[in-house]
Amino acid sequence: MRLIYYLVIFLLCISWTTPHYEEDSLITYTADPAKIQLFWKDSEDQHLRSIGRLESWITSQHKKLIFATNGGMYESDGTPVGLFIQNGKVVEPLNKKEVLKNGSSIPNFYLKPNGVFYIDKAGKAFVTETNKFNLSNQIQWATQSGPMLVVNRAIHSVFQKGSPNQVIRSGVGILPNGKVLFAISRSPINFYDFALYFQQQGCANALFLDGFVSRIYLPEKGVRQTDGNFGVIVGVTE
Repeated sequence: MRLIYYLVIFLLCISWTTPHYEEDSLITYTADPAKIQLFWKDSEDQHLRSIGRLESWITSQHKKLIFATNGGMYESDGTPVGLFIQNGKVVEPLNKKEVLKNGSSIPNFYLKPNGVFYIDKAGKAFVTETNKFNLSNQIQWATQSGPMLVVNRAIHSVFQKGSPNQVIRSGVGILPNGKVLFAISRSPINFYDFALYFQQQGCANALFLDGFVSRIYLPEKGVRQTDGNFGVIVGVTE
C-alpha cells in the first residue's frame, strides 16, 4: 500500500509541475516538408505582406491555401532580416551580425544562438544554428530567425522557467519522423514554456519565428487569421 501511495504522490507532482498543452492553448500544424513553400512577393514583384493577400494570390493561381503563418522577422519595408532562400535562389544573405545588449535586452533575432529553418531539394527539413549552417545549392527554401528554442534537445540556456515575459509566440521544429511542426500560442506564453512544448514533442531542434504579430491560417481547425504585415510567409497549398 505504501508503494502505491508514493506512486500516486509522484504522479500528482508531475501533473502539478509539467505544463500540459491543451488544444485551446496552442494551435499546431504538422506538415510534410515536401509540401512547404516560402512566399514573399507575388508574380508582379509586389510584397504579399498579409496572409489574406497570399490566399487571394494562391486562389488566382488555381490552387488552395491549406496552411500559412509568418515565417521569420523582417525590416519595416518587409525585407527579411536574415537569410531567405526561395526556390533555390538566395534572396537575402545569412545574417551573422552580433548585437550588443542595448538597455535591458537584445532583440530576439540576435539572441544567440539564432538559427535557420530550411528544406532541401530532396524534401527534407532541418532547423540548425546559424553558426552551423552551410549554404548549399541543394537548399530549396530557407528562412532565418531567432532565437533557437531547442538546441540539440536542450531548451535554450537563456530561457528562465516561470519568466513573466509572456507574449504570443510562434515557432517551428522538426519531429523525430522528419515532419515539420508549427505552433503558435493562443495566449501569451514565456519562452521557456513555449520551448518546452517542442522539446516534449521530441524536436531535437526548434526555432522561434516571431512574437505578438504572429498569425496563422488553418481552416481545418477553424482558424483564419488573414491580417498582418509580414515579410516571409510559410505556406502549404494544394
